[in-house]
Amino acid sequence: MALLITDECINCDVCEPECPNDAISQGEDVYVIAPDKCTECVGHFDASQCVEVCPVDCILPDPAHAESREQLLAKFEKIGALA
Repeated sequence: MALLITDECINCDVCEPECPNDAISQGEDVYVIAPDKCTECVGHFDASQCVEVCPVDCILPDPAHAESREQLLAKFEKIGALA
């Protein structure tokens, strides 16, 4: 499942550089996560790095983009093949 950043984001800038897939960017009001790039760090780390560093716990699973670990791993492999 891709992640999303809620409107509780304080724009502290700590999550964006932690994303190994460059899925996080500054949105109009808060940071946003591109679901087509988010693998929840599967293939890179044991835990989602943005969630680990977020000081306000505003990064949650995105129910609109439910994916299994296997699907996230396949996305990771596809993204790596495109790089």
